[in-house]
Amino acid sequence: MPLQFLRRVLRPPILSVAVRSQTRPVCAPIATLLKASPSALPARSFSASTTRDTTLNQIARGCRHMQRERKRRSPALINRPEMKGVCVKVGTTKPKKPNSGERKIARVRLSNGKVVTAYIPGEGHNIQQHSVVLVRGGRAQDCPGVKYHLVRGSLDLGGVGNRLTSRSKYGTKKPKAA
Repeated sequence: MPLQFLRRVLRPPILSVAVRSQTRPVCAPIATLLKASPSALPARSFSASTTRDTTLNQIARGCRHMQRERKRRSPALINRPEMKGVCVKVGTTKPKKPNSGERKIARVRLSNGKVVTAYIPGEGHNIQQHSVVLVRGGRAQDCPGVKYHLVRGSLDLGGVGNRLTSRSKYGTKKPKAA
């Protein structure tokens, strides 16, 4: 009995046919629309389908769930674009299956105490153990477990020498014009 009463109370009132027809945009012939000013054109809605409210049965069944929080791409940089750290170990690793080569990586102890593996971009580098570096987010796609990049040209990590393209990513100044 109380559930039926709730349904009756919460149900939206049914509009009469006359009122419903007034709310729809009236379609006019194309010739009259072309002659008319742009303000006279009927407004278009963004969605072709109508939105429907959740029914009482759906709410009773428990349809409303909170969205799960997104997994952070770089969890060690707690809502920061970059963080300072000290190199614990510098070395190389091999990339995942189709690729081959030696990828330069560094284990870095961040200022918040967490130790992460970071990729050293570009050709050659000058960092060693105890170097102070700047770490930013961004994974190395073919190195498993590497979710961070080191920022070239800041703190102890120098820029890439003789770099001509994408210099801002590799901390290189513009060469002097000859």
